[in-house]
Amino acid sequence: MSSPAELLKIGDFARLAQTNLRTLRYYEELGLLCPSHRSQGGFRYYRRTDVNRVNMIRDLQELGLQLEKIRDLISMRAAGEPGSAFLGRVRLALTEQERMLSERQRSIEEQRQRIQAALGKLSECQGCSNSPCAENNHCEPCSTSGETLPDHLSALYQ
Repeated sequence: MSSPAELLKIGDFARLAQTNLRTLRYYEELGLLCPSHRSQGGFRYYRRTDVNRVNMIRDLQELGLQLEKIRDLISMRAAGEPGSAFLGRVRLALTEQERMLSERQRSIEEQRQRIQAALGKLSECQGCSNSPCAENNHCEPCSTSGETLPDHLSALYQ
């Protein structure tokens, strides 16, 4: 165990982990995070390295992994699962995280391409004498080219 001088009170730890007390208490309630020490008065103390766990939980959660699945992964090691089985599960979890990141990256790239198409069309619209308004439908489809507008513009011009 870390010496008391190395431990952080929950408020200091929350600031270091860039989260709030409520989240830390919720993670503890779910079995995702456990204070390294509790004082006789019930105050929670954490190690600086516990920030790594909070960051991992946050990263996995941002990727869409449910807290229950994250808890299962964390609890495998606590249950004393043999090293090779534990490493296999960690490898599986990291592979799944990599897959989710790749999926999100593809989705973001598709969104960027749609935005680029909309920005390109806006450049074409700059010199056009037709203006979209509630009384006309000059822009959907484009009165100049006859093409439908990119989705992001179409939504704004309706």
